[in-house]
Amino acid sequence: MSVNELSACLWRERELLELLTFKLEEEQFLLTANKTRWLQYATREVEQVMERLRAAGLARTVEVASVAAEWGADENATLRELVDAAPEGPWAEILGSHLQAMTEQTNQIRELRDLNEHYLRTAIRFVQEAQSDGVTEAGTYDSSGTSAAPTGAARIFDLSL
Repeated sequence: MSVNELSACLWRERELLELLTFKLEEEQFLLTANKTRWLQYATREVEQVMERLRAAGLARTVEVASVAAEWGADENATLRELVDAAPEGPWAEILGSHLQAMTEQTNQIRELRDLNEHYLRTAIRFVQEAQSDGVTEAGTYDSSGTSAAPTGAARIFDLSL
């Protein structure tokens, strides 16, 4: 195992982080567009990417341990510690760039996750309020095509802030 394999492993993990960002944004679009019918599929896709990221993280741990042993660093070194332990040459900069990009992607993912959670909590609160107001049936359309939604029901999925 070599530092080249570690770098390739980090690229794969970064691609998965990009994919997770996309899936979270997709989930957010569904939430804000009131397309809750498709939310379960988007959530399942997020979970699938998370599972792939866990596997990639394990692979990275193995690669880091191998490179750390090569470089005389602690076998349980973090990527940041490995950057610090890198021998003279380009690897400290290359691994540092991976670390920086992954840190930025992780922060973006955290923000998207928190915002999506906010949208979900808001939707749940509106549903609970509508149920407590006694709203039990969905709105209907009259002959002119105008919605005759019961009071409160029209705002159940209004997620604008």
